[in-house]
Amino acid sequence: MAYNFVIQSEMKTPIFKFLFAILIPLLLVRATNGISDIRSLQQEKKIIDSLRTIKNEAFKRGEILKYRMHYGFINAGEIIMQVLDENKKIGERNTLHVVGLGYTNSSFDWFFKVRDKYESYLDEEAIIPWLFIRRVNEGGYKINQNQIYNHYKNTVDSDGKSFDTPDNVQDMISAFYYARTIDFSTAKEGDVFEFPCFVDNEVWPLKIKYMGKETIKSDIGKIRCIKFRPIIQKGRVFKKEEDMNAWISDDKNRIPVRAEAKIAVGSVKMDITEYSGLANPLALEKKK
Repeated sequence: MAYNFVIQSEMKTPIFKFLFAILIPLLLVRATNGISDIRSLQQEKKIIDSLRTIKNEAFKRGEILKYRMHYGFINAGEIIMQVLDENKKIGERNTLHVVGLGYTNSSFDWFFKVRDKYESYLDEEAIIPWLFIRRVNEGGYKINQNQIYNHYKNTVDSDGKSFDTPDNVQDMISAFYYARTIDFSTAKEGDVFEFPCFVDNEVWPLKIKYMGKETIKSDIGKIRCIKFRPIIQKGRVFKKEEDMNAWISDDKNRIPVRAEAKIAVGSVKMDITEYSGLANPLALEKKK
Protein backbone atom coordinates (compact mmCIF):
# COMPACT_ATOMS: atom_id res chain seq x y z
CA MET A 1 0.00 0.00 0.00
CA ALA A 2 2.02 3.08 2.14
CA TYR A 3 4.99 4.46 0.13
CA ASN A 4 3.05 0.94 0.01
CA PHE A 5 2.64 1.57 -3.65
CA VAL A 6 6.32 0.90 -4.27
CA ILE A 7 6.78 -2.42 -2.52
CA GLN A 8 7.36 -5.50 -4.64
CA SER A 9 5.83 -8.50 -2.86
CA GLU A 10 5.02 -12.09 -3.68
CA MET A 11 1.27 -11.47 -3.92
CA LYS A 12 -0.37 -13.00 -6.96
CA THR A 13 -2.87 -10.17 -7.42
CA PRO A 14 -1.90 -7.47 -9.93
CA ILE A 15 -4.48 -5.03 -8.54
CA PHE A 16 -2.88 -4.45 -5.15
CA LYS A 17 0.64 -5.72 -5.81
CA PHE A 18 2.10 -2.27 -6.23
CA LEU A 19 0.65 -0.97 -2.98
CA PHE A 20 1.73 -1.47 0.59
CA ALA A 21 -0.65 -3.32 0.00
CA ILE A 22 -3.12 -5.81 6.03
CA LEU A 23 -5.92 -10.30 15.61
CA ILE A 24 -3.64 -8.07 17.47
CA PRO A 25 -4.37 -10.11 20.68
CA LEU A 26 -3.09 -13.31 19.03
CA LEU A 27 0.03 -11.56 17.74
CA LEU A 28 0.79 -10.04 21.13
CA VAL A 29 0.66 -13.51 22.70
CA ARG A 30 2.99 -14.89 20.02
CA ALA A 31 5.30 -11.90 20.40
CA THR A 32 5.89 -12.34 24.15
CA ASN A 33 9.42 -13.71 23.83
CA GLY A 34 10.55 -11.04 21.39
CA ILE A 35 9.11 -8.21 23.49
CA SER A 36 10.67 -9.67 26.62
CA ASP A 37 14.08 -9.65 24.94
CA ILE A 38 13.64 -5.96 24.12
CA ARG A 39 12.64 -5.12 27.69
CA SER A 40 15.56 -7.03 29.17
CA LEU A 41 18.02 -5.17 26.97
CA GLN A 42 16.49 -1.88 28.07
CA GLN A 43 16.66 -2.88 31.72
CA GLU A 44 20.34 -3.67 31.34
CA LYS A 45 20.72 -0.12 29.95
CA LYS A 46 23.28 -1.28 27.43
CA ILE A 47 21.73 0.20 24.30
CA ILE A 48 18.52 1.82 25.46
CA ASP A 49 19.51 5.14 23.91
CA SER A 50 20.75 3.69 20.63
CA LEU A 51 17.59 4.31 18.63
CA ARG A 52 17.43 7.33 16.36
CA THR A 53 15.04 10.26 16.70
CA ILE A 54 13.12 11.36 13.61
CA LYS A 55 11.44 14.74 13.35
CA ASN A 56 7.92 13.84 12.26
CA GLU A 57 5.65 16.69 11.21
CA ALA A 58 3.96 14.69 8.45
CA PHE A 59 1.29 12.66 10.25
CA LYS A 60 -0.38 12.18 13.63
CA ARG A 61 -2.92 9.96 15.36
CA GLY A 62 -6.37 10.20 13.82
CA GLU A 63 -5.27 10.66 10.20
CA ILE A 64 -7.39 8.86 7.60
CA LEU A 65 -6.67 8.72 3.86
CA LYS A 66 -9.01 7.10 1.34
CA TYR A 67 -8.23 6.14 -2.25
CA ARG A 68 -10.08 4.81 -5.28
CA MET A 69 -8.38 1.99 -7.16
CA HIS A 70 -8.81 1.71 -10.93
CA TYR A 71 -7.91 -1.39 -12.90
CA GLY A 72 -7.84 -0.11 -16.47
CA PHE A 73 -11.11 1.80 -16.88
CA ILE A 74 -12.84 -0.13 -14.08
CA ASN A 75 -13.43 1.29 -10.61
CA ALA A 76 -12.14 -1.80 -8.86
CA GLY A 77 -11.95 -1.00 -5.16
CA GLU A 78 -10.86 1.19 -2.27
CA ILE A 79 -7.79 1.64 -0.11
CA ILE A 80 -7.84 3.18 3.36
CA MET A 81 -4.71 4.24 5.26
CA GLN A 82 -5.15 5.33 8.86
CA VAL A 83 -3.25 6.12 12.05
CA LEU A 84 -5.44 4.88 14.87
CA ASP A 85 -6.14 7.16 17.82
CA GLU A 86 -4.37 5.00 20.40
CA ASN A 87 -0.98 4.54 22.03
CA LYS A 88 0.22 1.04 22.94
CA LYS A 89 3.64 0.74 24.52
CA ILE A 90 6.12 -1.92 23.41
CA GLY A 91 9.20 -2.32 25.55
CA GLU A 92 8.38 1.02 27.23
CA ARG A 93 8.36 2.76 23.83
CA ASN A 94 5.35 4.71 22.59
CA THR A 95 3.95 3.46 19.29
CA LEU A 96 1.79 4.65 16.43
CA HIS A 97 -0.64 1.99 15.22
CA VAL A 98 -1.03 2.33 11.45
CA VAL A 99 -3.42 0.25 9.37
CA GLY A 100 -3.86 -0.22 5.63
CA LEU A 101 -7.01 -1.80 4.18
CA GLY A 102 -7.58 -2.81 0.57
CA TYR A 103 -10.72 -4.33 -0.86
CA THR A 104 -12.54 -4.67 -4.15
CA ASN A 105 -16.02 -3.27 -4.76
CA SER A 106 -18.96 -5.68 -4.67
CA SER A 107 -19.39 -5.22 -8.42
CA PHE A 108 -15.78 -6.35 -8.94
CA ASP A 109 -15.83 -9.21 -6.44
CA TRP A 110 -17.31 -11.60 -8.99
CA PHE A 111 -14.15 -11.16 -11.08
CA PHE A 112 -11.56 -11.10 -8.32
CA LYS A 113 -12.40 -10.60 -4.64
CA VAL A 114 -9.80 -8.85 -2.48
CA ARG A 115 -9.86 -8.33 1.29
CA ASP A 116 -6.43 -7.21 2.54
CA LYS A 117 -5.29 -5.82 5.86
CA TYR A 118 -1.83 -4.64 6.88
CA GLU A 119 -0.86 -3.29 10.31
CA SER A 120 2.30 -1.91 11.82
CA TYR A 121 3.20 -0.61 15.26
CA LEU A 122 5.75 2.16 14.72
CA ASP A 123 8.12 3.53 17.29
CA GLU A 124 6.83 7.08 17.70
CA GLU A 125 10.29 8.65 17.92
CA ALA A 126 12.36 6.46 15.60
CA ILE A 127 9.60 5.73 12.99
CA ILE A 128 10.62 2.08 12.74
CA PRO A 129 8.36 -0.98 13.22
CA TRP A 130 8.13 -3.20 16.27
CA LEU A 131 5.26 -5.40 15.07
CA PHE A 132 3.91 -6.05 11.58
CA ILE A 133 0.77 -8.01 10.71
CA ARG A 134 -0.22 -9.03 7.18
CA ARG A 135 -3.58 -10.60 6.39
CA VAL A 136 -4.13 -11.10 2.66
CA ASN A 137 -7.09 -12.75 0.96
CA GLU A 138 -7.05 -12.25 -2.80
CA GLY A 139 -9.11 -14.54 -4.98
CA GLY A 140 -8.69 -17.34 -2.46
CA TYR A 141 -4.92 -16.79 -2.17
CA LYS A 142 -4.18 -16.13 1.51
CA ILE A 143 -1.19 -14.84 3.45
CA ASN A 144 -1.10 -14.69 7.27
CA GLN A 145 2.17 -13.19 8.39
CA ASN A 146 3.44 -11.84 11.72
CA GLN A 147 6.79 -10.12 12.17
CA ILE A 148 8.49 -9.04 15.41
CA TYR A 149 11.27 -6.47 15.01
CA ASN A 150 14.08 -6.06 17.53
CA HIS A 151 16.04 -2.94 16.58
CA TYR A 152 18.39 -3.35 19.55
CA LYS A 153 19.65 -6.65 18.14
CA ASN A 154 18.94 -5.86 14.45
CA THR A 155 16.80 -8.96 13.94
CA VAL A 156 13.27 -9.75 12.85
CA ASP A 157 11.28 -12.84 13.82
CA SER A 158 9.06 -13.69 10.86
CA ASP A 159 6.67 -16.53 11.67
CA GLY A 160 9.16 -18.39 13.81
CA LYS A 161 12.29 -17.76 11.74
CA SER A 162 14.92 -15.19 12.72
CA PHE A 163 16.61 -12.90 10.18
CA ASP A 164 19.40 -10.37 10.53
CA THR A 165 18.52 -6.83 9.45
CA PRO A 166 20.34 -3.52 8.98
CA ASP A 167 19.77 -0.47 11.15
CA ASN A 168 16.33 1.16 10.92
CA VAL A 169 14.85 -1.43 8.57
CA GLN A 170 11.21 -0.87 7.57
CA ASP A 171 8.30 -3.22 6.93
CA MET A 172 5.86 -3.02 4.01
CA ILE A 173 3.61 -0.41 5.61
CA SER A 174 5.98 1.45 7.93
CA ALA A 175 8.00 2.40 4.84
CA PHE A 176 4.94 4.33 3.62
CA TYR A 177 4.99 6.51 6.74
CA TYR A 178 8.75 6.82 7.15
CA ALA A 179 9.11 8.07 3.57
CA ARG A 180 6.73 10.91 4.41
CA THR A 181 9.20 12.23 7.00
CA ILE A 182 12.01 12.66 4.45
CA ASP A 183 12.96 16.25 3.70
CA PHE A 184 12.73 16.87 -0.06
CA SER A 185 13.12 20.65 0.13
CA THR A 186 16.58 20.65 -1.46
CA ALA A 187 16.00 17.69 -3.81
CA LYS A 188 16.92 18.02 -7.47
CA GLU A 189 15.46 16.12 -10.39
CA GLY A 190 17.12 12.72 -10.61
CA ASP A 191 18.05 12.51 -6.91
CA VAL A 192 17.46 9.04 -5.45
CA PHE A 193 16.41 8.37 -1.86
CA GLU A 194 17.02 4.90 -0.46
CA PHE A 195 16.29 3.00 2.75
CA PRO A 196 16.14 -0.73 3.69
CA CYS A 197 12.91 -2.75 3.82
CA PHE A 198 12.17 -6.29 4.98
CA VAL A 199 9.76 -7.93 2.53
CA ASP A 200 8.95 -11.63 2.16
CA ASN A 201 11.79 -12.66 4.46
CA GLU A 202 14.55 -10.73 2.75
CA VAL A 203 16.07 -7.27 3.00
CA TRP A 204 16.24 -5.10 -0.08
CA PRO A 205 16.75 -1.37 -0.70
CA LEU A 206 13.66 0.69 -1.46
CA LYS A 207 14.59 3.49 -3.85
CA ILE A 208 12.54 6.49 -5.01
CA LYS A 209 13.69 8.98 -7.63
CA TYR A 210 12.71 12.65 -7.40
CA MET A 211 11.14 13.81 -10.68
CA GLY A 212 10.12 17.42 -9.97
CA LYS A 213 6.79 19.10 -9.23
CA GLU A 214 3.31 18.99 -10.80
CA THR A 215 -0.23 20.04 -9.94
CA ILE A 216 -2.71 17.14 -9.85
CA LYS A 217 -6.46 17.50 -10.33
CA SER A 218 -8.30 15.25 -7.86
CA ASP A 219 -11.74 14.71 -6.33
CA ILE A 220 -10.80 17.08 -3.52
CA GLY A 221 -9.41 19.81 -5.77
CA LYS A 222 -6.14 20.71 -7.45
CA ILE A 223 -3.20 19.70 -5.28
CA ARG A 224 0.39 20.90 -5.67
CA CYS A 225 2.54 17.77 -5.72
CA ILE A 226 6.03 16.35 -5.80
CA LYS A 227 6.48 13.62 -8.41
CA PHE A 228 8.49 10.47 -7.78
CA ARG A 229 9.41 7.40 -9.74
CA PRO A 230 9.88 4.36 -7.53
CA ILE A 231 12.73 2.17 -8.75
CA ILE A 232 11.00 -1.19 -8.71
CA GLN A 233 11.94 -4.77 -9.44
CA LYS A 234 11.06 -5.57 -13.03
CA GLY A 235 10.22 -8.94 -14.50
CA ARG A 236 7.50 -10.28 -12.22
CA VAL A 237 4.62 -7.86 -12.68
CA PHE A 238 6.27 -4.70 -13.99
CA LYS A 239 7.90 -4.68 -17.42
CA LYS A 240 10.36 -1.87 -16.71
CA GLU A 241 11.77 -0.14 -13.64
CA GLU A 242 10.15 3.08 -14.88
CA ASP A 243 6.63 1.66 -15.14
CA MET A 244 5.39 3.43 -12.00
CA ASN A 245 4.93 7.08 -11.03
CA ALA A 246 3.67 8.56 -7.78
CA TRP A 247 2.69 12.04 -6.62
CA ILE A 248 2.70 13.28 -2.99
CA SER A 249 1.39 16.60 -1.70
CA ASP A 250 3.97 19.39 -1.74
CA ASP A 251 3.47 20.33 1.91
CA LYS A 252 4.48 19.03 5.33
CA ASN A 253 1.92 16.19 5.17
CA ARG A 254 3.42 14.60 2.05
CA ILE A 255 0.35 12.43 1.56
CA PRO A 256 0.14 10.26 -1.57
CA VAL A 257 -2.25 11.89 -4.03
CA ARG A 258 -1.93 9.61 -7.04
CA ALA A 259 -0.03 6.52 -8.17
CA GLU A 260 -0.02 4.98 -11.63
CA ALA A 261 1.61 1.81 -12.85
CA LYS A 262 1.81 -0.25 -16.01
CA ILE A 263 1.76 -3.94 -15.28
CA ALA A 264 2.06 -7.08 -17.37
CA VAL A 265 -1.72 -7.40 -17.76
CA GLY A 266 -2.79 -3.76 -18.04
CA SER A 267 -2.54 -0.75 -15.76
CA VAL A 268 -3.58 0.28 -12.27
CA LYS A 269 -4.20 3.71 -10.80
CA MET A 270 -4.81 5.03 -7.31
CA ASP A 271 -6.40 8.45 -6.62
CA ILE A 272 -7.17 10.14 -3.33
CA THR A 273 -10.88 10.67 -2.64
CA GLU A 274 -11.11 11.73 1.02
CA TYR A 275 -8.90 12.79 3.92
CA SER A 276 -9.25 13.82 7.55
CA GLY A 277 -7.07 14.43 10.58
CA LEU A 278 -4.06 15.83 8.69
CA ALA A 279 -1.25 17.31 10.74
CA ASN A 280 -0.90 20.33 8.43
CA PRO A 281 -2.88 22.28 5.80
CA LEU A 282 -3.05 20.49 2.44
CA ALA A 283 -1.36 22.08 -0.60
CA LEU A 284 -4.60 22.86 -2.39
CA GLU A 285 -4.39 25.31 -5.25
CA LYS A 286 -6.66 28.27 -4.55
CA LYS A 287 -9.56 28.80 -6.91
CA LYS A 288 -9.30 31.93 -8.98
